Amino acid sequence: MVKIMLDSGSDGKFVHPHDYHVSLTVEIADRVYKDGVDLRPQRFYKLLTTAEAFPKTSQPSPEEFAACFQQAKEKGEEVVYLALSSGLSGTLQSANIAKNMVEYDNIHIVDTRTATHMIGMLAGYAAKLAEDGLSGAEIAEKVTQLRDKQVIYAGLQTLEYLFKGGRLSRTSAAIGTIANIKPIITVNAEGKVETFAKSIGVKRAIQTIVKQVLEHKIDEAFDFWILYSEGEENCDALEAALTAAGISVSGRMQVGPTIGAHVGPGVYGVTYITK
Repeated sequence: MVKIMLDSGSDGKFVHPHDYHVSLTVEIADRVYKDGVDLRPQRFYKLLTTAEAFPKTSQPSPEEFAACFQQAKEKGEEVVYLALSSGLSGTLQSANIAKNMVEYDNIHIVDTRTATHMIGMLAGYAAKLAEDGLSGAEIAEKVTQLRDKQVIYAGLQTLEYLFKGGRLSRTSAAIGTIANIKPIITVNAEGKVETFAKSIGVKRAIQTIVKQVLEHKIDEAFDFWILYSEGEENCDALEAALTAAGISVSGRMQVGPTIGAHVGPGVYGVTYITK
């Protein structure tokens, strides 16, 4: 039997609850939490907007992964782990160390080169392949192929969270001092965050996102999600603009603490698969 494994960088379980999951930790307001265990989005964003210091995230230890992998080994299960992008976290490295620790070949680790609910879409695809009877190795190969067709665009209030969290250089994060400049980020082919565009005001930023989406051939076999962190006012405007452009939206997904710690409140964006 093939089990799908995710980490909290995926912002939720899109697979069966009996599959495997590990959590990154989030340090905020002088306290350390496990994302999804004792820290949920609503509480996290309340803490984020009131804390004086920027939050910090830490990857799971190899031992945490090893516990899951050892359990799978004892049960004779295959595991396909869809890891938070190696360009954003050292989580994948911990998983590779753990695989060597348990000495079990039926663990297949995929660098998704993405984050948040895009990983969830890949996981849903992987789960369906597992139900169809494919092996872990076959699933990992097909997910890796689909990975190259994934797209994320997100409008941020500021790039400061990404800079403070070490996910963006000061040069890339610099947007000047002009008021109302709204950056748009994406995740590139290497799985790293980069600034895609800078717009004056949210309205123009939304127009830029919609224009970029229209340039792609969307694979309608997969969901088209709107993403948000805290507050949905900008998402209302984004969804209205997408709908007016003839783009069908599957729904909205909230970005959780692991990713929210690096992008901050007020995020609005999209994630989808291209043909």
